[in-house]
Parts: sequence; C-alpha cells; structure tokens
Amino acid sequence: MTQIVLGLSAVVVAVTEDAPHVLVTRTGAEAVTGLPFGLFDPAGDRTLELTLRKWVAAQTGFEIGYVEQLYTFGDRGREAPLVDDADRVLSIGYLALAPEKAVLDQRGADWRDWYRYFPWEDWRQGRPALIDAVIAPRLRAWADAHAARRDRARLAFALDGAPWNEERTLDRYELLYEAGLAPEAARDAVRFGGAPAPEIAATPLAPGLGEPMRSDHRRILATAISRLRGKLKYRPVVFELVPARFTLLNLQRVVEAISGLELHKQNFRRLLERAELVEGTGEMEARTGGRPAELFRFRRELLRERPVGGFHVPAPKSGD
Repeated sequence: MTQIVLGLSAVVVAVTEDAPHVLVTRTGAEAVTGLPFGLFDPAGDRTLELTLRKWVAAQTGFEIGYVEQLYTFGDRGREAPLVDDADRVLSIGYLALAPEKAVLDQRGADWRDWYRYFPWEDWRQGRPALIDAVIAPRLRAWADAHAARRDRARLAFALDGAPWNEERTLDRYELLYEAGLAPEAARDAVRFGGAPAPEIAATPLAPGLGEPMRSDHRRILATAISRLRGKLKYRPVVFELVPARFTLLNLQRVVEAISGLELHKQNFRRLLERAELVEGTGEMEARTGGRPAELFRFRRELLRERPVGGFHVPAPKSGD
C-alpha cells in the first residue's frame, strides 16, 4: 500500500535595507540548506497552522507572526527524502513575515539572503550581467529549434528586448529546472526513476545559477517570492516587514529589497502621500552622524475603513 504523509514547509522572510532574508535550517552534516519542515499528524494535531508554528519554533527558536498558505507541493521525485519510508510526501507551503531578523538560538538555523538562491532576481543595480553571460547562452542551447522554449526563455529572463517581470520568479526557476540548469533536476531524475540519490552539494552548476536547496524547497521559496512581490502591489503587506516606527528611506529600501528593483525616491514619497498610508510621529531617528530623519508609522486603522492598496513597482528597461 502506498504510504502518503503530509508535511508543512515554512518560508519565513525578514527584510533589512540591504537584502531580504529567509529562515533556513541544516541538519547534521547536510551540505545544503532547507526550509523549516515538519509532519502534520491528522489524528493528533489540532490545525495546520498551529502545527507549522510548532515546527518552526522547535527547529529555529523563532516564533512566527503573520502567516498565509502558499500552495501544496508533491511532485514525485522532487519531495524526497525528507521522510524515511514514505512513498509520497505532500507538503503544504506557508509564507510567514517578520518585522526584524531576530537572533536564532537553535543549532543549524540561520538567516540567508534569498538572492544567494536566485542571484538573477536582483536588479537593484541594473540588469544582472550573469543573465547574458551565463543563463542566456545555456537557455538558447537548450531551446535550440523549439520555438515554444525560446519564447518562454525570452519572456522569463527579458531576452531580446522583452520586459522584465519581477513577479515571475517561480517561472524562471522552473525553466532552469526543466533545462537541467538547476542541480536539483539531475538529483530528482534519479529519484523519479526509483533509485536512491544522495543530496547535492551546496554549490551551483555554474556561477550565477544560484545555490541549490534540499528537497523541492527552492521551488517553494520561488513561489513565496513571486507571491510576496505580487502582493506588494495590491496589499500593504510591506508594513508586516518593518518595525512599528520607520523612516521613509527605510521603507523604500525594504520595498526595493523585496522587488529587486530600484525606486525613484520622490515618486515613492508622492505615492505614500496620495495613498495616505503613513503619518509622521514627530519622533526623530537617533543617528550617530548626519541629519536625523523623522519616524513614521503605518496607519493600520485604514484597514478597518476602506480597501488599502500597495505600491506600484515600475518595471526596469530590459537593457538596464
């Protein structure tokens, strides 16, 4: 009889002005990192979310706050070997947001810049050179005479003048996986064929192709990044990722870190003024040097009064 188990995976995100960070774990001598993961006991666990919170706290020492369900993952070959003696593992992914990168007290738990896993996603300094130097040649060789493949590569990675869409993080990773440019693909092909395959090393196949993760956790992380980048535009979700008091520059840097795009300072502030999302507190940020900046707060009471949108993030030019 086929044994199917249900697991829970958490993408816990905290953002600094420099980078978005994701909470990862490493067990024993594992070379690769993974997301916090644990099993759900249908007979003993009360709810999925409470069980997720229990596993994250046990594995990392971190108590998550805001959380939402992402998707259910379970492609054969991609989910193993997280659970011994299981024929299939169905994993429900969750996205959790934290206002700060808290200190962790569990061995093997760490915060990692998510651009280590997806370096082509960071356009804050313009179009990453690795897209044209590393990724595009390999994708073109893989696509060869297949028109559909060429079109997918062009649209996903903004090739040949196509625009960049920062929300398509999952599409880009899945394209690299299908093309065999993600090391997880070769590992999973062996597993799909029924043979055991050891975990892979924590190094990409080539510089610029990103650090792999255990199981299908890089796909789950890509799904979370796509979700979060999309939500930036229609929900004030960014305020779950900043402290209760923040400067406008800090808020802008957090939006830029998540989207991977540089924003125009004055346009960003005009958007905030029109939307009336924030208000000054009259307090000033304590700094060791330079002119102090005023601290602001999110007008959270707006959520009870009217629909509240997010931030328009302009797409960069493909040739940037």
